[in-house]
Amino acid sequence: MKYFLFALLVLALALPACQPSAEVADKIGVVVTLLPQAEFVESVAGDKVEITVMVPPGASPHTYEPTPSQMTALTQAVMYAKVGSGVDFELVWMDKLLEVSQQMLVVDCSKGIELQGAVDEHGQEHEGLDPHIWMSPLNAMSMVSTICDGLVQVDPENAAFYWQNRDAYLRELAQLDQDIRESLAGVQNQTFMVYHPAFGYFAREYGLTMIPIEVEGKEPTPAGLVRLIEQAEEGGIKVIFASPQFNPESAGVIAWEIDGRVVLVDSLARDYIANLHLLLGELVEAIE
Repeated sequence: MKYFLFALLVLALALPACQPSAEVADKIGVVVTLLPQAEFVESVAGDKVEITVMVPPGASPHTYEPTPSQMTALTQAVMYAKVGSGVDFELVWMDKLLEVSQQMLVVDCSKGIELQGAVDEHGQEHEGLDPHIWMSPLNAMSMVSTICDGLVQVDPENAAFYWQNRDAYLRELAQLDQDIRESLAGVQNQTFMVYHPAFGYFAREYGLTMIPIEVEGKEPTPAGLVRLIEQAEEGGIKVIFASPQFNPESAGVIAWEIDGRVVLVDSLARDYIANLHLLLGELVEAIE
């Protein structure tokens, strides 16, 4: 089915396209996989780029398939910033996307980042990479620097502009990191429970333990659900974090059993710094 869809998308590119406006024509096309990367690019490049996000708001990078308009945007792009850490969308589609637009510079945002294994319900790493590298502000700083290097490569005339903006945004991320460390310094309970294991790098960076309900994309068995409820009760957990892209039914079951609540936090939100502050506030309230 995916190959059939890909063929249709390629055929769609042969159809006549509208001419871009003068404003858009003056910008360089940059494609990213996820919304947080769009903020990273925009923070460095400002209005000098036209950004296409492959996985749009509300969609899951585990199941999303590109549209004909996105494939058309690829043909007009000079750079693709991929996450590079094992995001399902890239594992399935990246080679096909590059066939459509072979002239793009591909920037790997995971360059220089120490990747970690996915975490199971016991808080232990197992086979398979955790792709959610952007959830650590220090990783985000590395991603921003890598994106800036790519922009300078494809648009060297504006290098000084990109460097200045990069440095300003890196200062904001450094402040975010400091805010998180200060807020978590006095927290006693360092364990939290989530439906989808998107916060592993955040947990590693700040000495927390994440207990995921979903492991390797699979819902817990009835016996596994009982163990998770016991873990939550033993750990004094009253809040289950869930992502809006996933059905948090099992999270609701656990929350009901422990007389707790489900809090939605979007790991794929575009407004990265504000979103991490939101997560921090909910997390401190949940585990203090």
